[in-house]
Amino acid sequence: MRFISPKTDFAFKKIFGSDQSKDILISFLNAMIYSGDSIIQDLEIIDPYNAGDVVDLKDSYLDVKAVLQDRTTVIIEMQVWNVEAFQKRVVYNLCKTYANQLKSGQGYFYLNPVIALTITDFKLFSSTEKIINRFFFQEEEEHFSYQENELKMVFVELPKFNKKLEDLEDVVDKWIYFIKEAPSLEVIPPKMSEVPQIEKALNIANKASLSVEELEKLHKQELYWEDKRGAITFAQREAREVGREEGRVEGRVEGERNLILRQIERRFGEVSSSTRELIEALNLQDLERLGEAMWDFNTNEDLLTWLQENSP
Repeated sequence: MRFISPKTDFAFKKIFGSDQSKDILISFLNAMIYSGDSIIQDLEIIDPYNAGDVVDLKDSYLDVKAVLQDRTTVIIEMQVWNVEAFQKRVVYNLCKTYANQLKSGQGYFYLNPVIALTITDFKLFSSTEKIINRFFFQEEEEHFSYQENELKMVFVELPKFNKKLEDLEDVVDKWIYFIKEAPSLEVIPPKMSEVPQIEKALNIANKASLSVEELEKLHKQELYWEDKRGAITFAQREAREVGREEGRVEGRVEGERNLILRQIERRFGEVSSSTRELIEALNLQDLERLGEAMWDFNTNEDLLTWLQENSP
């Protein structure tokens, strides 16, 4: 058996956000948010992923969204690498989700708690080796809570988890191991199948259960993200060698531009000089937008139209 990585947007949504995923998501959230206690008994997955749909590359920063039985909303994101202002974005999405509950004319009484669960494939908090960190409003000196559980952030840092399969102790360990190590497994280990929801998640993640279209979509995402990871690594290495802020910015832009050009050449063949000039005129933000938009292009004309509309 071969298992897809839950770290990709496609796989994460398919495993945790489809119609068949309710019991999987309940077990996962109880482990990550409530340390394995069975606090969540029921939930509704909002806009569940349908395996027949075409899922765009990271069309939303929120991978899965659910409303619990007590009306608490949980927004879940799998973040592969650290990007500029990432922590601010987490807070923004938390607060936006909280505020957007109210319809015009409704009072604040209708606001329900929101929890932002973020799983990162990088170390986020260097001051602690804790794998899971939970944050909410507290009084600064006496540490009593303000509107307990009204707004809460939970972070799971995968690189800090180093347990091997034989060392897994509880459902929390097993879910983190699943997220981090599923692609390295060749069978469903007995220790993992002790949690029925994890066994079910592994069966969903089995490549043999995917359609041809899903495998193609997965391949495109894996190729894109690995190329982008390489481009970012290259840019960071260049930046360290230069040792100046200008070098860091230019290195990131150059890495992103080279990535985009490689992807375009793979899809549409050699890039014309006029198209290359338009791409070279894009800043880093526009290059990242192009990297997501290009998967919707069917011809060179689609690419050229986008560049003409978005170039400076």
